Amino acid sequence: MVAKSGTAAPLRGRVAVVTGVSRRQGIGFATAVRLAAAGADLFVTHHRAHDDSQPWGADDIEAVLDGIRDARLDEGQRVVDMAVNLAVSDAPDRVMARAVKAYGHVDILICNHARSGGDGALGELTAEMLDGHWAVNTRSTLLLVQAFAAQHDGREGGRVVLMTSGQGLGPLPGEIAYGASKAALSGITLTLADQLADDGITLNTVNPGPVDTGYMTPELAEHLVPMFPLGRMGRPDDPARLIEWLVTDAGRWMTGQVLNSEGGFARWRPPATPGE
Repeated sequence: MVAKSGTAAPLRGRVAVVTGVSRRQGIGFATAVRLAAAGADLFVTHHRAHDDSQPWGADDIEAVLDGIRDARLDEGQRVVDMAVNLAVSDAPDRVMARAVKAYGHVDILICNHARSGGDGALGELTAEMLDGHWAVNTRSTLLLVQAFAAQHDGREGGRVVLMTSGQGLGPLPGEIAYGASKAALSGITLTLADQLADDGITLNTVNPGPVDTGYMTPELAEHLVPMFPLGRMGRPDDPARLIEWLVTDAGRWMTGQVLNSEGGFARWRPPATPGE
C-alpha cells in the first residue's frame, strides 16, 4: 500500500482517467492508488466480464473502488467509475464524455486496459482473433487519446501514458494477435507525442515486463524468476511508480518515449529447471 503524505500532493487539483481498473492485483489498480495518494481525482473504468472469462477470474468491483478511496489524501478527492466494454466502437468517446461531465476537464489519461486470451500462433489465427485484439488494445486506445486531446484546453499538466508489452525485446509465443496490437502502440508513440506536444501534452508508452498480476501459475513464476537479476518477479507497483512519475511535473520533460520497466528481465538467462 502507498503511504499517504500530508504535504506531498503533486497531482492535487488534477483529474486522471485510468482504464482497466478491474482487479486489486492489477497494474491499473496499483496506478490508481498511487495517483489518488498523490492527490488526483480519478475516473476509472472496468470491464468485469473480461476477467470472468479468464482463468484468474474477476474481482469485487466495490472492493476495488474502496481500495482506491482508502488511498486518498483527503475526503474531498473523488473517485468516479464506469463499467464499459472498450471493444465497442463509440466506447472511448463515451468514457471521455462521462469523465468531462463528472469533472469538467481531464488532465491525465492512462490507457491500461487490454484484451488477453483468445490468441494463437501462426496456423491458429483467425480474423476474429486479430480484430478482437486490435479493437480493444489498439483502436480504443487511439480513440481515447483523440478524445482526450479534443477536450484538453492547453493548461499545464496534460499527460498520456500508453501500455505496451515486450514484443520488441523477445518473442511472445502463441500471442501474435496480442503482440501485434501492442506493437502498434509502441510504434506510433513518437507520432502521437509529436502532434500532442503542440497542445502542451506529453505522451509516453510503458512496457511493464512480466508482472505477477494474478495470472501466473506458481510453476510459471518459478520458471521466470531466474531471468530477473534482482531476484523476483515484477509487481504491479513497479510500473505504477514509473507511471506516477511520468504524469507529475517531475516527468514533464519526458515525451515520445517507450520505457521498458522490466527490472533487468534477461530473456537470455536460463530458466529454472524442474526440481531446482
